[in-house]
Amino acid sequence: MLKRLLPIVVLAIGVGGFWLLKVTRPAPPPVTVEEREWPVAAMTLSLGRHAPTLALYGEVLAPDRLRLVASLDGHVGQRPVRDGDRVEEGDLLVALAEEDVVPVVTRAEAEVARLEAEIEAEKIRFESDRQALAREQSLLDNARSQLERMRSLVRRNLASRAELDADENEIARAQVTLVSRQGELDGHPARLTSLEAQRRQAEASLAEARRDARRARAEAPFAGIVTAVEVAPGDRVREGDALLDLIPLDGLEVRARVPRGVQSELVSSLADGARPEAVDDEGGRYRLRVLSGQGDPAGTEAILEVVSSPARLRPGSLVSLSLARPEVADSAAIPFSALYGADRIYVIEQGRLRPIEVRRHGETSGPDGSSWVIVSGDGLADGQRLAITHLPNAIEGLRVVDLSRGSGPADISATQAPAGQRSGEPVSSPSAGDDVRAEAGP
Repeated sequence: MLKRLLPIVVLAIGVGGFWLLKVTRPAPPPVTVEEREWPVAAMTLSLGRHAPTLALYGEVLAPDRLRLVASLDGHVGQRPVRDGDRVEEGDLLVALAEEDVVPVVTRAEAEVARLEAEIEAEKIRFESDRQALAREQSLLDNARSQLERMRSLVRRNLASRAELDADENEIARAQVTLVSRQGELDGHPARLTSLEAQRRQAEASLAEARRDARRARAEAPFAGIVTAVEVAPGDRVREGDALLDLIPLDGLEVRARVPRGVQSELVSSLADGARPEAVDDEGGRYRLRVLSGQGDPAGTEAILEVVSSPARLRPGSLVSLSLARPEVADSAAIPFSALYGADRIYVIEQGRLRPIEVRRHGETSGPDGSSWVIVSGDGLADGQRLAITHLPNAIEGLRVVDLSRGSGPADISATQAPAGQRSGEPVSSPSAGDDVRAEAGP
């Protein structure tokens, strides 16, 4: 009997001991609920008029670039300049040898003189033929009178028939001579017109020869820089061969492709009389003159005239420009770190984030020289605190701590944080919220 009761007694003692331990155990500590706080830097929004800028990359061109070519066949006599030399207006650039230039003009002058002499001779010949025609007409009249007398004598048998035939032949020869002389006189206007046309052609050739002779000695028509020198003194050149180029010091322009999205904006500005300006990395200034008349699917070229530029600016070089666009009212300039996606920012209200939808209008230069973005939106207002630390888990209602509030009147940057705390790393605060963490005691 005792053997049967012993296991039951042991089991009862075990259950009783467990119950006693459970009743007498210490009470567990209360559960502490904590919400994360994310440290962020912030800035105060100030709405106003901001002018966005457009980054352009253009090529420097010289629309008035002058290319000198040989006006005649010959040898280069002088070339006192070299590639890269700066010249003033009137300076000699290149000249062909005089012994190659003078004969061309001389031949043209001689041809004009020859034709003038022929014209004068034709006029003298015409006057001589006119006088000779009058005399030949008189001789013909006398011969006809003589023929009538001879016929009368032949009828009275006072002269032979042979003498009558001789007189008739004489009249025939006089008539032939008269007709020939008249033909010469009738052809005078045509011959004179032909000679005068040849003279005008020769005079045109002479004018060309004199022009080419003047161009054989090329002087700078404006102040500029010599480039693309192709010849040296003594070289043989043919008419039309390139000699050198001259680039003007003034009148350079930059052509840069403008995206399609801002073309209408620039066209409207130009139509209103505005001339947007651009600057390069070295402080050079450029002014938009016009948009090219031809475009392509990628955009249209903007033509900017150079207002002031560094001395190193040369045609063919590339420049990076920042073009000022029209101002945007009720807008704010913010760093790119404050932008989420393409159209959302977060402001801090009562320690929590609130999203605002915005519109982007372009970029501008920030206080530190970095690139900032200009935005506007119906929810923006002066004095709002904008979170400029980019949080990967930013959502509406996320609890944050504004690090800028304790740093004095100036806002701190997105990289500043308390000692031992990285920016964007959460800190804990013993208050209830949506993002909680329960920690049990030991």
